[in-house]
Amino acid sequence: MSMDPRRDHQIGLLFVIASAITWSSAGFFTRLIDLDYPTMIAGRGIFGALGLIIVIIAFHRRNWTRLFTSMGRIEAFYIGLVVLGMIAFVSSLGLTSVAHNSVIFATLPLIAAFLAWVVIGEVPSAPALIAALFAILGVGIMVGFGFDGGLSGDILSLVATLCMAASIILIRKNPMVAVTACACVGSLASGLLCLPFADLAAVTPTHLAYLVLFGLLNSAAGLTLFSLGSKRLPAIETALISTLDTPLAPLWVWLAFNEAAGPQTLLGGIIVLSAVVLHVVVSQRRGVSGKA
Repeated sequence: MSMDPRRDHQIGLLFVIASAITWSSAGFFTRLIDLDYPTMIAGRGIFGALGLIIVIIAFHRRNWTRLFTSMGRIEAFYIGLVVLGMIAFVSSLGLTSVAHNSVIFATLPLIAAFLAWVVIGEVPSAPALIAALFAILGVGIMVGFGFDGGLSGDILSLVATLCMAASIILIRKNPMVAVTACACVGSLASGLLCLPFADLAAVTPTHLAYLVLFGLLNSAAGLTLFSLGSKRLPAIETALISTLDTPLAPLWVWLAFNEAAGPQTLLGGIIVLSAVVLHVVVSQRRGVSGKA
């Protein structure tokens, strides 16, 4: 029995919103865990992969191994995007502010919209495009007039954003890809690549507990929710909803560690958040259309 398109769209929105909330905790964990970044990436990747394995087995039962044995070139490309994106994303948090990292990620909707138009001919709806332009305005205010970031970290954040945009398009073009299994392999690979550079002697039991939470919540839960939702939404809408990370990530860090952002960063974050919320409201009133 096929699902009602409107209901399917609403479920997609719910999952992607939830994934954005879980991913927004990355800055919080990188500030909480007093370890070097190779150690954090290794822990996040390995424990995230373990969490994803549990999810895969729970969803697919006896057939879970087929998701890994049937992988081909497309899956390998997606895994590469996951590995590069994870390493660039977590590393960027140590080289720029959480606010800058988040607002650069807010360029995702326009990047994804451009790639979707070029690669799969998916034309974005006018409301989604307008909302994306307002998100870019927020980025311009926060990055263009703010001074709380670092260039090398900003570049790594842009690399992570490009990887995310490419993965969204790949999923839309190849909806049969076992995204969770690919994310599991990518998460494990990123952790193992950084493991030789990790300072394991510095890891205390408290650090270990934090690393487990970092992997399970920020990596495993975020990737699972994103994979469930991104197949149900157009590329630009998936990207737009994902920019909820932009205002939320600095908020958690400010509440927990008093890492304050400047007024221009707050203004830009409000613009991004407003654009996403208004788009969700408008899309639900208009219903699902071929361009929604």
